[in-house]
Amino acid sequence: MRSILRSPRIAVAIMAAAIVGSGLNAAVAIGDPGPVSETHSADTVGYGPVLTDEAAAFAYGLVNPDVAPQGANNWACKPDDAHPRPVVLVHGTWASAFGAYSYMSPQLAKAGYCVFTFNYGRANVAGAGLNQPTIGATGYIEDSAKQLAAFVDRVLAATGTGQVDMIGHSQGGVVARQYLKFEGGADANDPAANKVKKLITYGATNHGTTLSGLGSLLGVFKNTMGLDLSTPTEALIGHAGIQQLIGSPVLTRLNEGGDTMPGIDYTIVADRYDEVSSPFTRTYLTAGPDATVDDVLLQDGCSQDISDHNSMLYSPRAVSIALRALDPVAHPTEVCAANPWLL
Repeated sequence: MRSILRSPRIAVAIMAAAIVGSGLNAAVAIGDPGPVSETHSADTVGYGPVLTDEAAAFAYGLVNPDVAPQGANNWACKPDDAHPRPVVLVHGTWASAFGAYSYMSPQLAKAGYCVFTFNYGRANVAGAGLNQPTIGATGYIEDSAKQLAAFVDRVLAATGTGQVDMIGHSQGGVVARQYLKFEGGADANDPAANKVKKLITYGATNHGTTLSGLGSLLGVFKNTMGLDLSTPTEALIGHAGIQQLIGSPVLTRLNEGGDTMPGIDYTIVADRYDEVSSPFTRTYLTAGPDATVDDVLLQDGCSQDISDHNSMLYSPRAVSIALRALDPVAHPTEVCAANPWLL
């Protein structure tokens, strides 16, 4: 769930969008991501640059909503023995595939993985005057999970594999879990038939969020003043934003009977400075039968990483956690490097 209520973020995004729109983006390229195919999915048109700043990437994706991040959507890519499953990246609220994964996608591809991502959940929202249906992950979570199911089936058909691994940020983690439980991603009666082997999430709103107190404030207004502000709030941030507040019906149903699905290995990354998925401990999951859960705090052992909810995807440590979760033998070490809050 992308915070749109911090005025610094709005100011930076608007300024960066203006810079990007004028063709003067201030991107800093990381190392060569390796060869990138010009074959891409129907919902992406070409590739954007490799950006290391999440606000610039968000702004670029806002102006260019259909570009794919470098390293993703090579539909000719075939997994090998060292990288047996393609990796599907699922962005969060008010984001795009490019805005979320401009930094991580090329590094996963360079590590040898077939990487795929897409835009989902687009719906008209009134926030910031953006009335065009180019803002991602604002529609109903249930509908977004169905879109994810269709995309995964397409990836499986293209790569000739039986399973994928999945990385989800914020709402993307919830959509992934919704897909696992209700849209055929996992089979509780026959885990061998699961379409997903590993799920890695960052700041996922798994057990709901207060949105740094906003969600609780809505309840106070309703209970003490008789003011139901859910409708105007939904108009601002989209229906999926309301669905991620603590106690929402979709999250209650999702977590009934346990957090996990049999046969899935979960790596759940929390961020101590997460101002959107809050309190940050509500992202953690508890392992149920025939599932494993590794609950990870991003800053554990690396105090100089002060990433916030969105900048964590641009953290070298976060990328190293993903690589370790995908293959702990090939990538046993987690990087520790400074990464800023917001910018």
